[in-house]
This record gives sequence, C-alpha cells and structure tokens, in this order.
Amino acid sequence: MQLIKNATIVNEGRTFQGSVLIDEERIKAVFENNNEVLVDGNFTEIDATGLLLIPGVIDDQVHFREPGLTHKGDIFSESRAAVAGGITSYFEMPNTKPQTTTIDLLEQKYNIASEKSFANYSFLMGVTNDNIDELMRVNPRNVAGLKMFMGSSTGNMLVDNQKTLNRIFSEVPLLIVTHCEDEATIQANIQHYKYLLGEDIPIKYHPLIRNAEACYRSSSYAVELATKYNSRLHVFHLSSEKEMSLFTNDKQLKDKRITAEVCVHHLWFNDTDYERYGNRIKWNPAIKAESDRLALIEAVKNNKIDVIATDHAPHLLAEKEGSCLKAASGGPLVQHSLVAMLQLVRQGVFTLEKVIEKMCHAPSDLFRIEKRGYIRPGYYADLVLVDLNKSWTVAPENILYKCGWSPFEGTTFDSKVQKTWVNGQLVYNAGTFDESVRGQRLLFEI
Repeated sequence: MQLIKNATIVNEGRTFQGSVLIDEERIKAVFENNNEVLVDGNFTEIDATGLLLIPGVIDDQVHFREPGLTHKGDIFSESRAAVAGGITSYFEMPNTKPQTTTIDLLEQKYNIASEKSFANYSFLMGVTNDNIDELMRVNPRNVAGLKMFMGSSTGNMLVDNQKTLNRIFSEVPLLIVTHCEDEATIQANIQHYKYLLGEDIPIKYHPLIRNAEACYRSSSYAVELATKYNSRLHVFHLSSEKEMSLFTNDKQLKDKRITAEVCVHHLWFNDTDYERYGNRIKWNPAIKAESDRLALIEAVKNNKIDVIATDHAPHLLAEKEGSCLKAASGGPLVQHSLVAMLQLVRQGVFTLEKVIEKMCHAPSDLFRIEKRGYIRPGYYADLVLVDLNKSWTVAPENILYKCGWSPFEGTTFDSKVQKTWVNGQLVYNAGTFDESVRGQRLLFEI
C-alpha cells in the first residue's frame, strides 16, 4: 500500500487538506484534514506537503500516430510524454495508417497499446460513408465511441452521404464524436485568397480560410441531426464564438445528449500569435480572434463547454514548413496541457476546481468511463501530484515528444508535475519513468 499524505486535494469542486491511501490499483480511503489516518499493514508513505493532488487528466482527443505514421510519434513515446504531463488516460483517433474503420483494425491498436502505453487508453472507431454495418457491431462497453469527420477531413474519412448520416444518427447506439468544418466553405475561401494572393498564402490567413462560418455550418448541422434523432453527440475542438449558441448549460452533464469540447490551444493563443509562432500554431480548426478565445473561456466557465482536451497531433518540424496551404496542421500538447491550464488559473482566468472538473471529472462522466476521473474509494488510483510553485521553461532538452518540439517552447510555466500514478503504479517521478508500467484498456458503463 501507498499513503500520499498531507496533500492539498482538489476533487469534486472542493479543495481541502488530506491524504489518500492506495491499495494495489485502487484508492482504498480518502482522509480529510489529515485526521484519523488509520492504516493497517505495511505501506509506503509519500509526503505531499505543499503539493496539489488531483485525479489523473483524461484527454479525450489525441493522435499518437501508430500505426503507419510513427516517424513523428508512437504510442510509447507520446503516452510517456502524457504521463509526464499528468495525463493518465487518453482516447486516440482513427486517422492512422491504415485508418481504424474496422473492428479488426481497432483491436490491433488495442493490442499495440497493451504492450506500449504508459497510460490507460481507448480508441475511437472511424466512420466512413460505407462502414455502417461494422459500426453496428462495435461493443459500447469497451470502445469510447465513433469519430466522424463532418464537412472536412484528411484522407477518405469525410462523411458526406446524406443517407449514411441519417442512418448513423438514427441507428448507431454509440456516442458520436465529430470534427466539424464545412468543406465547401473552406474551398471557396481557398479560391478567394488564391485569387488575391497566389499559391503561397501566408499563415495569418489560415483563420480566414477555415473561418468561423465554416465551423458553424458544420457544427450546427451535426447538432440539428442529433436533435432530430435524439443521438448522443460530442463536438470536438470548438473554436469560435458563433458556435457557442449551439450548446446549452441548462442541464447537468449526465443529462446532456449534446456536448462540447475545447482544446488548450484555442484557450491560450489568438490570431495575433501567428506573427510570432507561424505554422507551429497551425491547427484545424484554426486558432481565431481574441473575441473567439474569450467566448470559449466564458463557455468553459458557464458550462456550455463540457471538456478541455488537447487534439495532440505531432508532426516533424519539416512537415510544418511552407505556406498556409502546404504546412501540416496540428501540434504536440500532452506534456504541457495541464501546466498550461494551471498557468491560466494563476492568471485568474479559471479556478483550480473548474480546470479539474473539465480535464478530469467531465471526460469520465461524458464518456461514462468506469471508476476513473475522481479521487474516490474504490476508483482506480490514477493520480497526479503537482508543485504549483516550481517554475520551469520549456526547452528542447526537456521536451519528450518524438517530434522534438513544442508550440510552448520558450514559455515559462509556474507549475510542474512531480509524480503520476496509473492504476496505483508510480509511473512518473520527478523526471524519471518506471518503464515497466503499462496502462489498461478503459471500460465504459452502458
């Protein structure tokens, strides 16, 4: 057994002094105010005085690039970076090579993760225009949901067949997760700016090409379908003020059928940052205006947005070179997402309790993950100790991503992850890893 003693615990909307007892892979007891810490048997004591103890972060959107794209990331390297950043569970996306659009391919990824992943894992099943029969066979007990590109996509995963969309929203019992950008709007904008500027369009035009209207047209259509068929819909990486009108906060999360996510980069950067960071902050959907960023922040605060995630998507820097239309979209974030959000807490943007709600509790509730996301007796001991007063600067020598760079390079954070437990095992300890630790396949309540 392990006793994490004298911590400042943030859990379920409260901050209090206490201790947590871990027995093998589960939390055995939570002691408040350090009173009556009664432990029978042998145990290891970890002094957490002055440190923050939180549930492990659950990141509902990552691209770890395996199989097929492992030159820039793989399940071993990126899950290792994730636990160093306080992420203990993740959902990986289907647009690998081959794309995960059959159950057999899905299970192959689970097998890889069982051998390589430092953190707990699940994989979303990919949707195409012609694999609905396969979707109907997916077991909702052990797969997080379906990932569908509505309006815009990489490869052949664009779902634009009206009959297919109606069948998916009306017949498939799984949670539907969508990337929403309207391809027709994007293509029209590309042609407009090519006419004005030629082929080499500067990166600052990226949010004008993939603009708020492109996002809203697609997001509003997804919400319309989900409302019509009473589907469970979760919209990924919202990026615009206009889209906030599509979501509500008049119900508790457990009662919502339509939910929303925002990513760390859309809460941190705005379109004036393209001048400084260039293609390093090129994502799809694009980082937009400061007014959009502020609207997203407000939506997190008022619970129109339910989850904060990363859309971690590493590319080599060579792949990020070129003009707006040529540079790859996406960037690595899992090592730095929690400390970035804690920096916004220090700046007065969010409370600690709100960050833990959106990064730990809400993903568990929304996806109905079994026994994770909270510090509760009987739950898995996925836990993180953070020093809120340990400044450090992101630099090449401390970046753990396989691609070797970060959009936060040169940024000084005032908080640092000290220890991370996955299923009761101390996997990360102040810069060192127990490389024998492997996460578990996540299970879901149905």
